[in-house]
Amino acid sequence: MSAPGSAAPTPKRSQVFSWALWDFGSLGVSSVVGTFVFSVYLTRGVGDDLPGDTSPASWLGRALAIAGLLVAVLAPVIGVWVDAPWRRRRVLALLTGAVVLTTAAMAFIRDDYHYLWLGLVLVACAAACNDLAAVPYNAMLRQVSTVESPGRISGFGLAMGFFGSVVLLLVVYFGFIFGNGDVRGLLQLPSADGQNVRAAMLLVAVWFALFAVPLFVAVPAPAVEPGQMTKPVGLLGAYRRLWSEITGEWRRDRNVVYYLIASAVFRDGVTGVVTFGAVLGVNVYGISEANVLLFGVGASVIAAVGAALGGLLDDRVGSKPVIVGSLIAMIGVAVTLMALSGAPAFWACGLLLCLFIGPIVSSARTLMLRMSVDGKEGVAFGLFATTGRAVSFLAPWLFSAFIDIFGTDRAGMGGLVVVLALGLAGILAVRVPGRWSTDAAPPITSRR
Repeated sequence: MSAPGSAAPTPKRSQVFSWALWDFGSLGVSSVVGTFVFSVYLTRGVGDDLPGDTSPASWLGRALAIAGLLVAVLAPVIGVWVDAPWRRRRVLALLTGAVVLTTAAMAFIRDDYHYLWLGLVLVACAAACNDLAAVPYNAMLRQVSTVESPGRISGFGLAMGFFGSVVLLLVVYFGFIFGNGDVRGLLQLPSADGQNVRAAMLLVAVWFALFAVPLFVAVPAPAVEPGQMTKPVGLLGAYRRLWSEITGEWRRDRNVVYYLIASAVFRDGVTGVVTFGAVLGVNVYGISEANVLLFGVGASVIAAVGAALGGLLDDRVGSKPVIVGSLIAMIGVAVTLMALSGAPAFWACGLLLCLFIGPIVSSARTLMLRMSVDGKEGVAFGLFATTGRAVSFLAPWLFSAFIDIFGTDRAGMGGLVVVLALGLAGILAVRVPGRWSTDAAPPITSRR
């Protein structure tokens, strides 16, 4: 571990930009594959004549649940492996390659229910590998930031991710999906047998590969100092080391453990708002299904602006105030939206909610970095991913429970507000480090 106050080389702007380009490609894949295009193609096209009582959407939910379980099990192990900074690029390259290959393989999924199972496997693998890749990627934030800049760099990366989603969604929509009839999009690709969607998946795979490459070129692996090189541990050895790290953190500063729990709750609340917002917009506020995609584009742009501004504010006032203020604002806007009706209210309040999503997600990542011991970022972000998955049932459960209790879809927003409020209460109780020095962990200094 570096001594507090030791000098650290300032990362080049090209390194910061190259790091952010990975987010630019990654979030675009998540939007196209998991939300708006390929998952819809699987449930409405490939599996529309699936025999049996179980719907394709239900099978998709099960496949993604298995992917989430794999992330919860493997993320802390990957965190242990990438605690050695020189392994991060290697692991990130392996997982990025897996996402690219599984996405490209989706081009083989024809509009026939016999292909549904392979399609579900590919979606689950792509989702799991993309989430797992975030562990070494987030840990590399230490390598591309200085003690004064992790907030704005984290916000910049997330903003790039949101903009990447917008650009790729628009390219796929207008190039491959737009229109009706036998051919679709400006490229006039046949819609028969899902050829237009399958071609789009090849583009998405190439998109991610192109925007991931700069990181591996511009951000070098840290030099290995004498005595630092260790052999990679196996699966059981990684869990043994993980348990040792957790007990060590508990003895060193329990606030790290408390933060992992609190952040898992409020991040699940934010995810719930994103996941169920479109459903509420269509079913409660009268947004047409065609306008949902436009809302998604607008929401991504607003979230990107919020992430960039929140990152700048993070480095000025600290991560916790940004998270607390954004959560309070989200709760206030959500309660207001529950009392209103009509499409204009949804557009206004929905976009305002998105403005605060970016700062929360960005500052949550930055605060995890600030609270982690220098050299232990891998374990920290592995646990960060695992705890997030461990409580991922909370928002969907309370969303559906409030609808069942009050007998209206509008009440589902109330369940999401409860999750956000629980996360707010949790983060208020956590003692966190200052911006440049810390009472809970060594400061962010050298990465060597």
